[in-house]
Amino acid sequence: MFYRALKSVLLLAFTLSVSSMAAESSDSSLSAQSQGAATLDKLPQSSATLESQAPGVQPSSSASAPAKPLSKWQTLPEVNAPWMKGERLEYELSWGFITAGYATLEVKPRKDGKVEFLTFATANKTVNKFYPVHDTVYTLVHKNGLMTDVFRKSLHEGTFHNKSLIRFNRDGKKAVLSDTVFKDPVKHYVKRSADTSVTIDGLEHSIMSAFYLVRTLPLKEGETSRFSAVSGKKRYELKVIIHKRETIKTDLGTFKTVKVEPVLDGDGIFNSSGRIFIWFTDDEKRLPVLMQCEIKLGSIKAELKKAK
Repeated sequence: MFYRALKSVLLLAFTLSVSSMAAESSDSSLSAQSQGAATLDKLPQSSATLESQAPGVQPSSSASAPAKPLSKWQTLPEVNAPWMKGERLEYELSWGFITAGYATLEVKPRKDGKVEFLTFATANKTVNKFYPVHDTVYTLVHKNGLMTDVFRKSLHEGTFHNKSLIRFNRDGKKAVLSDTVFKDPVKHYVKRSADTSVTIDGLEHSIMSAFYLVRTLPLKEGETSRFSAVSGKKRYELKVIIHKRETIKTDLGTFKTVKVEPVLDGDGIFNSSGRIFIWFTDDEKRLPVLMQCEIKLGSIKAELKKAK
């Protein structure tokens, strides 16, 4: 249970998932799905809103003089935030005064114009001897609205070994998912496996692309961002609550930050019985300098130690 929560705060910070939420109203949910990948309460709900207000977002050049009508996702603005050129963030995971693990979060641009998001999480050497943890998450996205092509997850936690894959067919209005749990990942002995498809509107995110898209938003206090996403064999709504601005101290220094809380409903990448908070720097980089997961025995933190 402890390492499930430990992994949760790590992957949340990197993939922004907790347990999915029902839309606050059917009207706002439908508007969010039809107008764009993200909307803000009390703001015009359209891709133009994202283009004009989100820092680091530029109009997509691919929308000019198309040979045929473009799909909605292809007309979303291109994201051109500073970290889109490449980034590596290194975290230390702790429970109280105990250092329990480490994680990295990387952004890798490709020559074809797409971008890869990669995360890796592991327990420390002592813990890995009796409860090995090695989790990786890979996401391939377009610059247009950070729409995901492929989401791939590999979890190795103690005796639990799981691999899952989501491929988005936006023009075909579906996401194809596969999930396999192994008895022995080396010999590929399968314990159980399932394949399914989910009907989508075409503007849904993976959990990880939603996390990065949040980093491009204005993050105004008291407002809420919403996304449609696919994970865990279903389509669901993600709500991101922007709480307040705070100044926090870490080993890297003192930062002016914006405190954010993701709230989901359903079976995302992980489940957590406690609330999860993320502190983003209050600048164009929106560095996630601190993540915290509240549990019954206290809280687990992921603190940024290096940024490249």
